[in-house]
Amino acid sequence: WTLHLTNITTSLSGHYECSFATYPHGNKAARLQLIVKAEEEQHYVKEVQLNQALEIPCLEDTTSERLSNYPLKWLVEENGRKEELVSKEPFRPAVYRNGSARYGQRLHLASDNALKIFPTKIVDDGRVFSCHVMHHPERVQRSSTTVRVFGK
Repeated sequence: WTLHLTNITTSLSGHYECSFATYPHGNKAARLQLIVKAEEEQHYVKEVQLNQALEIPCLEDTTSERLSNYPLKWLVEENGRKEELVSKEPFRPAVYRNGSARYGQRLHLASDNALKIFPTKIVDDGRVFSCHVMHHPERVQRSSTTVRVFGK
């Protein structure tokens, strides 16, 4: 017997019980606690000097070994539009997308899944780069970083 829940929200968090009568053993019951977490998104600001290297970690508090077990992608947001830059499937090489064309050879996915940009340019100022890690089709962790580029 299975309980199917749709349109999951945090309000569905709580204790659930399934009970039924059996013969000749009497009532049987199973209890579980369901905790529905809202998607967590961490936001950071990185400051960098013009023409310097910039490295943006995917998820600050997650080891690269844990990240390598899940699909992830890096996106950049510009004028309210998100564009995919690079994606990585577990145990496969990174795939650079059309969005990375304007970054050319300046964009690289590091072995720890950090996004590296070198050299930084003035057009990078104010851009929001986000990393999305898909632990499950319904559970995605996000981290976004706004870049601030300063001249000397």
